[in-house]
Amino acid sequence: MPGNSFGTLFRITTFGESHGHAVGVIVDGVPPLLDLSEEDIQKELDRRKPGQSEVGTPRKESDIVHIYSGVFQGKTTGTPLMMILYNQDTRPGDYEAIARLFRPGHADYTYHKKYRIRDYRGSGRASGRETAARVAAGAVAKKILAQRGISIIAYTLRAAGIQCRTFDPGVIEKNPMRACDPEAAEKMVERIRRIKEERDSVGGIVECRIRGVPPGLGEPVFDKLDADLAKAMLSIGAVKGIEFGAGFRAADMRGSEHNDQMNAQGFLTNNAGGILGGISTGEEIVFRVVVKPTSSIARPQRTIDIDGNETEIITEGRHDACICPRIVPVVEAMAAIVIEDHYKRQEAMWK
Repeated sequence: MPGNSFGTLFRITTFGESHGHAVGVIVDGVPPLLDLSEEDIQKELDRRKPGQSEVGTPRKESDIVHIYSGVFQGKTTGTPLMMILYNQDTRPGDYEAIARLFRPGHADYTYHKKYRIRDYRGSGRASGRETAARVAAGAVAKKILAQRGISIIAYTLRAAGIQCRTFDPGVIEKNPMRACDPEAAEKMVERIRRIKEERDSVGGIVECRIRGVPPGLGEPVFDKLDADLAKAMLSIGAVKGIEFGAGFRAADMRGSEHNDQMNAQGFLTNNAGGILGGISTGEEIVFRVVVKPTSSIARPQRTIDIDGNETEIITEGRHDACICPRIVPVVEAMAAIVIEDHYKRQEAMWK
């Protein structure tokens, strides 16, 4: 099954299913002699794990990471790093009633058509649980990037139709929405609570800011930095769109408004979102991703079974009413993997 690896010189391969024995990742391209412990990885995984708030799934997974290779006496060896998270709170029986049905919004139908078999236990490989492996790999990339002076921060900008009006990075990890505006976060939670009672779900927008990236990263024409970031974000199952800088507002702007003019000190604006011609400008890289409403809802919906017969389905189980807060660390992880990969490509070019 191709498509399970991402990156060139900093490369990850994830494996495992939602209700299987485990999920995990192999990371190649980690430099030797990097101080690395399971605690370093765990801090990031704890931000993504389920069961943290009322807007998320009540599934309880400790997401304890186990490093099986690539680290010796607390330092990376330069060989492939393998990490595993064993699944604990699996309930495959919850899905037996819909084993022959295609859930609207899920990958059931497309996986069945492509492979002629599918793991119906919580979407199997298509489950959001796969992203735990990405977060583990991203924790390694973030530690490397921190040594390069690069920081990555993502947060919920909009959810349930409510927009953040202020930006305070200090409150992001202090509210269940991981929103940058505490007042907006309270309104989001209240609205999501009501929608959850209606057995429905909501989506939102997650914004990411990357600081400290020097000018020059990116590989035109097909491996542009923004192109690779876009691929990374769109590989996250719930993400349905991405924009950089001014984004889709550019459609209504004039060139005189959108162009980032310069003076001797640098750029006067950042409508390009820190990337021009697929290469970083040295400005803050800013992008936003659209997160769809969680597909699993306990409302009756029309569908078909694997024989093409029309029927009705109700998706029972433990699901997030809004996936935005738990996607935040996934967005950061994938961004870190892309940036570190491009750093390594740039370094290889100038050796």
